[in-house]
Amino acid sequence: MSNSEYDLIFAGGGTAACVIVGRLLTVKPDLRILVVEAGPHTQDDLAHTQPARFINHLQPDSQTVRFYQAKESEILGGRAIVVPTGRCVGGGSSVNFVMYTRASASDYDDWATKYQNPGWSSEDLVALLQKSETFQALPNLPTHGYSGPIKVSYGGATTNVGNDFLDVAAAYDKQRKFTDDPNGLYSCDAYGRWPKYLFNVISRSEVELMVYFYRWVDKETGKRSDTAHHFLYPHASNPNLDIVIGCLVKRVIFQGDKAVGIEYLQDPAVHQGASKDSIIATARQSVILSAGSFGTPAILERSGIGSSALHNQLGIQTVVDLPGVGENYQDHCGVFSNYHASDESDTLDGIARGNENEIQKWSAQWLADGSGLMAHNGIDAGIKLRPTKEEVEKIGPAFSKKWEAFYANAPDKPVIWLGTMAQFVGDFSTAPNQKFFTVPFYAEHPSARGHVHITSAEDVLASPDFQPKYLMPPEDKELFIWGYKKAREYARRMKCYRGEYKPYHPSFTERSDAAFKEDPMPVPTDTPNIIYSKEDDEAIWKHLQSYLNTTWHSIGTCAMKPRAEGGVVDSRLNVYGVRNLKVADLSICPGNVAANTYSTALLVGEKAACIIAQELGIQGV
Repeated sequence: MSNSEYDLIFAGGGTAACVIVGRLLTVKPDLRILVVEAGPHTQDDLAHTQPARFINHLQPDSQTVRFYQAKESEILGGRAIVVPTGRCVGGGSSVNFVMYTRASASDYDDWATKYQNPGWSSEDLVALLQKSETFQALPNLPTHGYSGPIKVSYGGATTNVGNDFLDVAAAYDKQRKFTDDPNGLYSCDAYGRWPKYLFNVISRSEVELMVYFYRWVDKETGKRSDTAHHFLYPHASNPNLDIVIGCLVKRVIFQGDKAVGIEYLQDPAVHQGASKDSIIATARQSVILSAGSFGTPAILERSGIGSSALHNQLGIQTVVDLPGVGENYQDHCGVFSNYHASDESDTLDGIARGNENEIQKWSAQWLADGSGLMAHNGIDAGIKLRPTKEEVEKIGPAFSKKWEAFYANAPDKPVIWLGTMAQFVGDFSTAPNQKFFTVPFYAEHPSARGHVHITSAEDVLASPDFQPKYLMPPEDKELFIWGYKKAREYARRMKCYRGEYKPYHPSFTERSDAAFKEDPMPVPTDTPNIIYSKEDDEAIWKHLQSYLNTTWHSIGTCAMKPRAEGGVVDSRLNVYGVRNLKVADLSICPGNVAANTYSTALLVGEKAACIIAQELGIQGV
């Protein structure tokens, strides 16, 4: 065993950790900090900096994510869901879909009131959301930031697939209003006005009212805007910062109830001839767990913090009986329905499949001026959707009860996100080598609550006891059946549509009005919606059981709420029952947020940096 001493130790080098370290070292560069990350470096690696490469990180041989396999689920037809999580410096920010969305204000207000966390209301947090970003897409929007490290733009291209969706949205949906900012925090269920100054760029001045979408992409360089490159790596030359990669944190070390360090190991899959001996690092001030919604509860449980029943089962001495550890698992489970696209469609399929001609073509343009499909994520259009009163009734009785209790009095809360992706989403080896698009949708606040727990006291890489419990609540089932129908109505009206890719759709009977056409072409926008029978609903349900999946937004397993209600950390991010130990990652989220979770991970990092700086007496963070 070796021993090194630091002021702060971060177990995990993901999104939030990079923010905290960057903020602290900017104002106090003499802080001695250790970051221990399981995955590789990402600095200046095109696999990370080129946005269009995101899908490659999800391939089975990926070295930049870890795949967590759940227990088989009867309600999912015996499937064992697999959830990938970021496993590299920068975490999810370095491998995600670069899709810019932000939560509803009431989501954070729930954190403050429902879960009793002072300082976490939307009013408290808007300034921190602004602090992180430079919003390059539109000027002078009141809730956005214009001087932060992370860039937000439209990216370097627009696809005709996205434009087709926009045309459909403008003509098909007459019930919803329009907004200049779909991510302004305080409203939803509205299509955006296309900024007039972009008309000449995209040659679409004939269309005034449409949806638009932003990306975590720098408009000047076309590069992914992640926390590794914009918060952590600028300090890489600081001799007081040690970034250790390819290492697995086993447990936190305590003296009494005080966290004083960590024990970690080299990963033999990364380090040839890796020593089996543990490495000890001690912390004068604090240990901060930032290993994500899977990694952080596992470290706590191996450290003796968690359910005493689990500890007894695995032979671990209990430090704190905290049964909320590993519980409250939440995700934005969703459906990616693939459709055949016309030959003229702009898609990322060639890049995603590794076609060298496509990669060279778009890389050359990207390297020249940061534009083109290499600066794209295939997502041009979408909407945070709330059902109308009539639609709520159609969704079903269980969902209607949830609507009245959770959504009705929170008009900023969307129910689903629905949009387009200009590429195939799934296993490329099973699909023909042609162009595809998808109309994915996910539930913004599903009722499902799962768990993830360790199965070994010593083996850091042992498969966990993981069950996300997708689709178990009846209101989730009803919502997803409706969501499939809604998404399909958009898709079949799009100009690029050439039929459903049948393996990724329900098996309707030939006599059904919902059956797929033999010679599929787009239908006129004023075509009546498909009428689905009970038999059709059952077909959709069977399809969902086979194809509903993760959207990579795992949160909640070390929830920030009262200890008596299953909480793990308090509003200062302190782990209950011990000292000098904090959690700062998406595992602290007590309730879900109506957005892709990168923006919330940034927020957690900014808030944690302020809390830690205050406790250390550091000014100016």
